Amino acid sequence: MKVLVTGGTGFIGRHLCAKLAQRGHDVTALARSPDASSLPADVAVERGDVTDRGTLDFAGQDVVVNLVALSPLFEPKGEKTHESVHLDGTRNVVDAAEAAGVSRLVQMSALGADPDGPTAYIRAKGKAERVVEASELDWTIFRPSVVFGDGGEFVEFTRKLTPPVIAPLPGGGRTRFQPIWVEDIASLLADAVEDERHVGETYEIGGPEVLTMAEVAKLSRGGGVTVVPIPMAFAKIGSAAIDPLPFIPFGTDQVRSLEFDNTTRENDLGAFGVNEADLLTLEEYLNGR
Repeated sequence: MKVLVTGGTGFIGRHLCAKLAQRGHDVTALARSPDASSLPADVAVERGDVTDRGTLDFAGQDVVVNLVALSPLFEPKGEKTHESVHLDGTRNVVDAAEAAGVSRLVQMSALGADPDGPTAYIRAKGKAERVVEASELDWTIFRPSVVFGDGGEFVEFTRKLTPPVIAPLPGGGRTRFQPIWVEDIASLLADAVEDERHVGETYEIGGPEVLTMAEVAKLSRGGGVTVVPIPMAFAKIGSAAIDPLPFIPFGTDQVRSLEFDNTTRENDLGAFGVNEADLLTLEEYLNGR
């Protein structure tokens, strides 16, 4: 099949493009500033911006995988917002796919996606799902928990919040995550591209274990960290004060995101014939396995 991956040179995108190429597909990676150095030689690279409909031409493609996203861990400070990228960008991808006669769309969403959700990221992702579901395309939606791996930001972001020895964490770091390795989520995405049984399905996907932020912090620092709880009320006041500062990548939306767990209600790995025990844990990854 001919598969185009928006955000194809990004963290998840480059892993997915490589996996699809290994499986014998004709793969194109689309990016605003394409850099082919991180991709196999047999993956084509095209320039395109999902926020600019005029740059999107999907003619001849069988499947489009939409991975373009802003990080939920950082508050957008420039022209690009969660709505412009996740909602308007998805609408542009859907329109371009329908105009080109593309048959399938695999959409990357997020756990908790909800048009009425508590953060701008979650609301935009929820609205984008509605656009996909209302389209004429055969769609599959993925709602993963946080993704880790080489080049990912989850572990590094946690380290920034966790100074050595003493770690002041909002709510004592009780927020729960279900981290999944980038190679594992890429395999599931590739399966969804290939297997029509996944059409019309929305999958909640998590890794093999549930970890609190405090546990992730200790793993990321190799242990030896004492967590000092910061009450959520104080964290909100502090985040509101630093929200306008462009050089501090943490604000009120990030604090709100720590008020709810990032875990699956029922991990949908079984739809792909995969068990949680088959997946790499965060600790195994950090220990070099």
